[in-house]
Formats: sequence, structure tokens, C-alpha cells
Amino acid sequence: MRVECLGDVQDRFRKGCCLGASHFTSPIITSQGCPVFRYSLLLLCIAFAHAASADDRPNIIVFYTDDHGYADLSCQGVFDDVRTPNVDRLARNGVRAVHGYSTAPQCVPSRAGLLVGKFQSKFGVESNRMPLDGFNRELTIAERLQNVGYITAQFGKWHLGPGPEITQHGFKYVYSQNSQAAFFANINTAGKDLPMGRLEPDMYHIDGCSRAASALIERHRDDPLFLYIAYRAPHVPLDAPPHYLKRFPGKMPERRRQALAMLSAVDDGVGLVMEALAKHDLTKKTLVFYIGDNGAPLKIHKLDAPGGGPGWDGSLNDPLNGEKGMLSEGGMHVPFVVSWPNQIPGGQNYAHPISALDVAATAANVAGLETPAGEFDGVNLIPFLSGQKETAPHKVLMWRWVSQSAIRQGDWKLLRGGDREYLYNLHSDLEEKNNVADKFPEVTDQLRRQLTNWSQQLSPPGLATARQSSVWNEYYDFYLEGKPAKTSARTPRQEKKTDPASTVNSWLVRSGTLTLTKDSMDIVPHGKKSPVLIRNGIQLTGPVKIEMTLKSVGEESIQLHWRNANEKTFVSENRLSIPIEKSSKWQTLSVEIPSAEHVVHVRFNLPAAPVEFRSLELSPSKGKSIRLLN
Repeated sequence: MRVECLGDVQDRFRKGCCLGASHFTSPIITSQGCPVFRYSLLLLCIAFAHAASADDRPNIIVFYTDDHGYADLSCQGVFDDVRTPNVDRLARNGVRAVHGYSTAPQCVPSRAGLLVGKFQSKFGVESNRMPLDGFNRELTIAERLQNVGYITAQFGKWHLGPGPEITQHGFKYVYSQNSQAAFFANINTAGKDLPMGRLEPDMYHIDGCSRAASALIERHRDDPLFLYIAYRAPHVPLDAPPHYLKRFPGKMPERRRQALAMLSAVDDGVGLVMEALAKHDLTKKTLVFYIGDNGAPLKIHKLDAPGGGPGWDGSLNDPLNGEKGMLSEGGMHVPFVVSWPNQIPGGQNYAHPISALDVAATAANVAGLETPAGEFDGVNLIPFLSGQKETAPHKVLMWRWVSQSAIRQGDWKLLRGGDREYLYNLHSDLEEKNNVADKFPEVTDQLRRQLTNWSQQLSPPGLATARQSSVWNEYYDFYLEGKPAKTSARTPRQEKKTDPASTVNSWLVRSGTLTLTKDSMDIVPHGKKSPVLIRNGIQLTGPVKIEMTLKSVGEESIQLHWRNANEKTFVSENRLSIPIEKSSKWQTLSVEIPSAEHVVHVRFNLPAAPVEFRSLELSPSKGKSIRLLN
């Protein structure tokens, strides 16, 4: 009889192996002469192995923010308007990475690299526009952990394919809310199971993700957990509710106020999740990462455009140079905090460069996975952050994104953008203001050779996949050459071509500004244009009753258009005219969309005059209603 049964079975289960039937069927004779069938012992071994596994394997949580500039954690000490006490507490109890990097200056590739643990261009995910076939063939860290018994869950922004496919990438639970529109989920905010499908939000998207994650911790407190909490913040559309905005009074750009408010909601979420861990004495058993996916999009001018649509998201990259979409420091040098009490000493400002690629390698190691050498491009950070190893985790870090490529070795960084080449010493010039390529040609040549050799393993190979566009040439001119921007901050080229959208509670307004007040929603047209109020991404079973209370002194009707699930575009038949009175008094109107299908998109063409809504409700024949004002 094998007395080491427990360890043997646990080891086999961690490796994803099974015991054959021959192990189960023949009896063993105990010292008392009693037969015990091996399968009974096996069941006991499995039970003990599961208990031991739950006891000694750490939970792993990754908080991942969206277009979050380096400056915007208060523990960074850059600005005093940002307040993130819960993330600051993580940093005090662990490590604030002084030089933490994302894998790309854009959303999709950085997420692919993080979850797979390999540089994303090796499997063809170069940018947001690339197909995801390569990602779909890769094994994510969630799949690896799920295979050895971890409970895995995804929350918030996915951006790596259709929502219903998230479970195919290793996530048992999904709560993919990243706006106030319907989203795919198989749990609710109470952590209860649902059939995978579209779920209407019952709270602000950041709060919903935090609530669902904390509920899942409560539900699976005795199981090893891997939670990937990817908040869509402070990425546009800027949509912070009033109670978060009120935390940031005083004079400042409204987009800055929105970003600070959204990040405050994120910080509350971090606090809620950490409270759930502390409640069950799991804090010391949990490895936590907090990382940004790329730098903030400043659009050069940081224009405080009305509404919360495309443009600057209100976040800041100071003191770094550049922004999202650039391989300068401002585009990929991000907030990066790691905490694991009793394993990583607290209060560290860790100076060696680390990468989001290290998350998968670290998670695999602490979970006890056996992976071949070279399986990940990242490294296990724990020996370095714990002080066991004093050397740098990486001899070199390298990137490629479309027309740009970069390499960092020690304090030296070589940056290529199209035909341009820059060499910086980041120890003395973190702001990348002084190009010293001509002064140190041997360093430039050596780094270029390394970068060129590495780029041959990418798909497709090479230092770039496309010519540098005029847009990025303008950004390089402004940030790295010190040239004036070609467009004025008051009249940027984009503003001449497009009419910025205004968004609140997932309702979008074109050709107008939407403002939330205490008791109403006000829509003011841009000039003489007629505003259009839009709600997309819904699933309302027809017929749909619409009731609204409003007042306006504009035209005498509102034109309602809708699109059904089986229609790719709006059709002329799906249209109603809703008469209104020109009046400063409130009026209540009712109309019904006579559709037998699922209505997925509605559009209200409003008068070319201010309209004030006290209420607007869309009620399907089955399911929850959707309101303009929650």
C-alpha cells in the first residue's frame, strides 16, 4: 500500500492527469484483515487533495484599467487631484513598479499579451484591427489555471472576440459589463448562476463588475480563484454617475473631472474586492496585480470637448512623453502595482523594469503549474519582488506596434517610428526629450541589431508592419521633435470633420450635448442641427411601449426610428412620428413600436431646440425596461 497517496494524487491532478481504472478495482487488505477497495481510497485521496489544493494555492487577481495614464494613482505622487486610497494601500503593502510596462500602446494587443503571456505579435495580434485567429489558438493563463482546478472569472471589458466566446478561453464565470448597455454574462451581481446571454445592467458598469467579483469571492472562498477584473475606465465614453463626480468639486476640465470620478469608482471596487478577501482571511493568500493597458489618449491638445465621446479621456501621463498609440514612455509605461502580503515585502518602489507579460508566468508558477522552458515571454516576478534575487527580472524588453518598434536594455531605450530613430537614457531623461543617437552610435547599432533579430520571430517578421501614417508623424513631430502641432487646440482638425458625441447612461446624442441634472436630462443642439438621441446594443422583445415626459419649444414632432435584430440597417418602414406641443410645460407622451421581433437599436430625431426630459422609458413585452434616467 502506498502511504504517499495524497501527494501522488494531488500531483497528478495538478498536472491534469487521471488515474486509470486498474487503480480502482482490486482490494487492499488492511492490518485488521478487512478489504478496502482502491476506489474508496482514491475518493478520499481526491477529497484531501482538493482540500490541500484549496489551502495552499494562492488566489490570483488582476485588476486591469483602460487608457489609464501613469500619473493617475495618488501613490505615484504626480498630481494631488487624483484620490485612490485603496490602490495606494495595495502599493504600501506590496510593490509600486517605477517602470511597469504594458505589452502594447493599444487595447486589444495589450490584453492578448497579458492573458497569453507571450508577445502578441508572435501570434498575429498586432493592433486593434487585426483578426483574432492567432489568439483563439493560444492557451490563456485562465485556461491553464482552470485545468488544474482554479475557479476562473472575467469581469468588464473583454475586447478579444464575441462575448459568448469568453468561456472558451478558460473563464468559467463571465460578467462582461463595460457600459450601461446589455452585456453577456452567466452570473449576476450576487454571484448567482444565469444562462449565458445578454443581461441588462442594474448598476453602473464599474460598480457592477466590483459587486459581482466580491460576490464570487464569497461563493468560492474555499477554492483557488483567478479573477480578471478589466474595468472600462477611464476609457471614453466618459460616463461617471453624479455621486462620483461630486467627489471632485472645483474648477478643472470636465473631462478631467470625469476621469477622476471613474477612477474613484475603480478604487472603490478594489476596496470592495479586498474587503471580501479580508472577511474570509484570504488577504495573505492572494496575489494581486493592478495594471493599466496603455497610456492615456491626450490627442495632443487635451481638448475639453463637450460630452464624453471620442477624444481625450481626462487622464494624464505626466511626467512621461507621448500618449496612447506611441511606443514612447507615455504610451506604454503604465500604473503597475503588485501585492502579496507575507510573500512580497511592502512599501517597495521597485526600480527594475517589469512587464504585463510577467503576469501569466508568475501566476503559473505560484499555482504550481509545470510549463516548458520558454513557454512564456515573461518571468516569475516573485523571486525578484521578494528580494530572493537582486538582479533585474529582464535583461531586455522589446516591443513592436505597426510602424513603431522599441527596445529597452538597462537605462538605454531605442525607439523607432517609421524612418525615425531615437536613443534615450531613461535614467537621466525619462521624459524622452534628448535624443542622443548621434552621440552614442555604438549603443544605437547594438540595440538596433538586437531589436531586428527579435523581430524576425514575429508574425509578420520585421521592425514594422506598415508605413508610419501622417497622424503618427504629427505626434512624433510634436512629442519627440518639439515642433508645434499642425492643428490648433481651439480648432483641431478632428473637430472640423466630426461632431463629438455626448453620452450618459449609455444613451448617446449626436449633434447635441446631453447634460444630466438633478431631476432631468437636458439636450441642447449644436447650432441649428437637430440632435439625435440613440440607444444601441439593446434586446427588447416587441411590441415595445415608449413613454416620455418632456418639454420643448421646438418643432411639433419627434421622429422615432428602430432596428430589429434581423436587420443590418434602419429601414424606412420602421418609423413613427410622435406629435409634441411647443410649450414650456411638461407633457407626457406614449407610443408603441409595433414590432414582433427583438428591437436592438432606437433613434429619436429631436427638434432643433433644447429638449428637457424628465423621463423616458422603453418597456418590452417581456423583460426589464430601459430608462433614460435611472
